[in-house]
Amino acid sequence: MVDYRNIPIMKHHGAPVIMDCTHSLQQPNQSSGVTGGNPQMISTIAKAAIATGADGLFIETHPDPSCALSDGANMLRLDLLEGLLEDLVKIRQAVK
Repeated sequence: MVDYRNIPIMKHHGAPVIMDCTHSLQQPNQSSGVTGGNPQMISTIAKAAIATGADGLFIETHPDPSCALSDGANMLRLDLLEGLLEDLVKIRQAVK
């Protein structure tokens, strides 16, 4: 579970906060033996992190996540990144 209450707490103590948007959505121990994911929630995790004050984001991307050698189930398709970044900039500006 991602707990956004910790972002302002860490910032209060002077720590820069980077949210790992893709690994926070991993679903380990799948019956296939490969870690699953929930990539449709990447933008939700990223937007909430920026809205609560995160200083940066870690988002794994790939042109075709199904062909990625590692963590493909957690990746954002590369063609979706630009739109997400534009939304995140708007959120950052709104909360400043």
